[in-house]
Amino acid sequence: MADQTAILDWRDGVPIAVAFDDPYYSLDNGLAETRHVFLDGNDLPARFGDEFHIGELGFGTGLNLLVTWAAWVDAGQPGTLHFTSFEAYPMRLTDMRDAIARFPQLARFTETLLVEWTPDAGPTKLTNGPTLHVVTGDARQTLPAWTGKADAWFLDGFSPAKNPQLWEPDLLHAVGIHTKPGGTAATYSAAGHIRRSLSDAGFDVTRIPGYGRKRHMTRARMPDAE
Repeated sequence: MADQTAILDWRDGVPIAVAFDDPYYSLDNGLAETRHVFLDGNDLPARFGDEFHIGELGFGTGLNLLVTWAAWVDAGQPGTLHFTSFEAYPMRLTDMRDAIARFPQLARFTETLLVEWTPDAGPTKLTNGPTLHVVTGDARQTLPAWTGKADAWFLDGFSPAKNPQLWEPDLLHAVGIHTKPGGTAATYSAAGHIRRSLSDAGFDVTRIPGYGRKRHMTRARMPDAE
């Protein structure tokens, strides 16, 4: 397990990462934000099927996993779902429970996650759910060493202005290398340098309407294999 765990402040029940002075999810509605940015941004659940693999930068509270899991169940659990996330500062399970408690509609998935998984568990097949693997450590080292490839990426690091390490061109290039042909990536950020880095990594990049107070976000797609 990583040497460091997340140190938190709380604002109206929303966890704030002390290291980055940034909330883990929208202060308005984290669940709706995840659905808009990461599910809609990657055309999910329509693309679920076969051996579908999601990659994520920043596991945080686990909210993105839980929302995705719920969507997969609602879609009739087509295929097999894998979820691999890269996280430098895993959250304590007690903090995760408190952070996700504000979303009671996810309670049954939350309970399974917190009972069956710990940050140092390695790949874990959750009951009636995906196989979850949270890779702890600096993603700039752990992602290039990963042997897998994702069908969809959730690029969910803290704000590029506050956590630039998770948005470096070399890391986004590694995301491109670890994306299947026709695969996608989505992020709440519409920063020009991120869109350029994703384009340089081989993605076709578009700016689309964001969630809530954010006017724009970024969606990217890797060309199909020739």
